[in-house]
Amino acid sequence: MYYLYHIPGKKIGVTRNLKNRVTLMQGYKETEYEVLEQSDDIDYISDREIELQKSYGYKVDLKKYKNLNFNKMKINATEQTSTFPCPVNKLKGQLMDNVGLKWQTEFGQFEITEKNIPWIMQNVKTSMFNNDRSYIYNKAFYEAYYNTDHTPVKTDERFDLIRNWAATRGLYQQGNPHTQYVKLQEEAGELAKALLKNDQPEIVDAIGDMVVVLTNLAHLQGYDIEYCIDEAYKVIAARTGKMINGTFVKDAD
Repeated sequence: MYYLYHIPGKKIGVTRNLKNRVTLMQGYKETEYEVLEQSDDIDYISDREIELQKSYGYKVDLKKYKNLNFNKMKINATEQTSTFPCPVNKLKGQLMDNVGLKWQTEFGQFEITEKNIPWIMQNVKTSMFNNDRSYIYNKAFYEAYYNTDHTPVKTDERFDLIRNWAATRGLYQQGNPHTQYVKLQEEAGELAKALLKNDQPEIVDAIGDMVVVLTNLAHLQGYDIEYCIDEAYKVIAARTGKMINGTFVKDAD
């Protein structure tokens, strides 16, 4: 079933999954949007979306809903990769619309879930052959979500991985603490928006991004993030105080 939904003052769109597309992804409660029409005829609903976008004065989609690849998303799995039929900047919405979709790989059956979408978005790459396609590495996805026999990566090793990633991309050679501080504020803003919308995948993504930025900021300043954490813990370990209105307030020195 296809649902033609309306977020008053914002947009008109089509989805097969209102919870994933409108509530979880866009952050609107059921009381904040309305279903204008629903139909199992994709041709009809695609034409009506364009008609109503025009009549309501909203931005009109360049492509009809029926012509978007995610309506019948086919993931091409090879031995090394799983390729999605869409560019990276369109992938998250299409994944949300295809929660529950399964496909077969050399490592067994994979499935799109709300839990693993943030990982996919963090690790997806644009195809070198077609900018309208994107892919993930099967083994990395398997290790992250399906291999129950491997030993989890230790926290310290995670920081090493972050630093190695940054070093290979020239961040330490060309970046500086000031630009990383600006990046940290940007990520903090993304976290604030995600918290307001109660967007769980975005909350996870923003927190992770902030840890990455802090790791690189510390390195550029001549410290390891582990050292900064240890120094901070030394201070708070013996700190006393009490909770007031949801905030821990330390006792006066």
